[in-house]
Amino acid sequence: MKKIINDPGTVVLDALRGMALAHPDLLRVREDPAVIVRAEAPVPRKVAIVSGGGSGHEPLHGGFVGHGMLDAACPGAVFTSPTPDQVAAAVSLTDGGVGTLLIVKNYTGDVLNFETAAELAAADGVEVRTVVIGDDVAVRDSLHTAGRRGVGGTVLLEKIVGAAAERGASLETCEELAHRVLDRVRSMGLALTSCTVPHVGEPTFALGEDEMEVGIGIHGEPGRRRVPVGTADDAVRHLLDPILEDMPLGEGDRVLLFTNSTGGTPLIELYVAHGVAERLLAERGVRVERRLVGPYVTSLEMQGMSLTLLKLDDELVELWDAPVSTAALRWGI
Repeated sequence: MKKIINDPGTVVLDALRGMALAHPDLLRVREDPAVIVRAEAPVPRKVAIVSGGGSGHEPLHGGFVGHGMLDAACPGAVFTSPTPDQVAAAVSLTDGGVGTLLIVKNYTGDVLNFETAAELAAADGVEVRTVVIGDDVAVRDSLHTAGRRGVGGTVLLEKIVGAAAERGASLETCEELAHRVLDRVRSMGLALTSCTVPHVGEPTFALGEDEMEVGIGIHGEPGRRRVPVGTADDAVRHLLDPILEDMPLGEGDRVLLFTNSTGGTPLIELYVAHGVAERLLAERGVRVERRLVGPYVTSLEMQGMSLTLLKLDDELVELWDAPVSTAALRWGI
């Protein structure tokens, strides 16, 4: 195992300390329990947006803490759900007096632990609503979920709802907006290689030199099938076709296209794939109005990619374009 770490047992805490030093203007880190909090939190009379999940997917979620996005993120151990006390601490540290919206990826541990934390917060008098995202069209169930997994659409959901909260939207409005995004977002990914979890020390799964796994999960969960590695056109079709089967799009539809690296895929390859996806969508008459390209939901060093499509309307475009200032996304400020 070749990794730039000191100790597999302290890698998350070491990374959090480095993150706090790198972005003191944006966030602060509480170590016990581990929580990444917006620098100026709590923001009075603002709905707090809180998310989290296992580490190893950076910049998700801590890289999206800041103005216009998340108020706090709860980093679990690598590929492991955060604990209820982490989530409860995040709610307490960001409570602006008008409620908290929890954004939870659909993994069994995450859902259970966030639910427990919501009950604890409610007992303390904080109004909490929860939305669970399951945008992965690859499978209905996996090793970690009951239903679809939460993947790339999480970034788009956090940005859009975060913008609404920043503008003073109510908790009910933020929850309704989140469900509108959930109805309109779909994702699918593939892997060319496995990744190695630091405390395990060996690859999560094995792929042949000429194989790729289509429909892979962000923790290395198996996908739909293994196929021979082909061209970029082939790879993109493997991802785009199932998305469009699940959420048919056609002439005049407007979308945000998110082309994501799972960690080990360089930008030169990602831009090739993005160009293919835009071309294939244009052939259907689908208009790509907004784009995001880069490593935003990673799986450690896994080589691979995912595509996410969000069907847009005027309000969603406006909220996507709204100012944001986080470690991973920053524009309009």
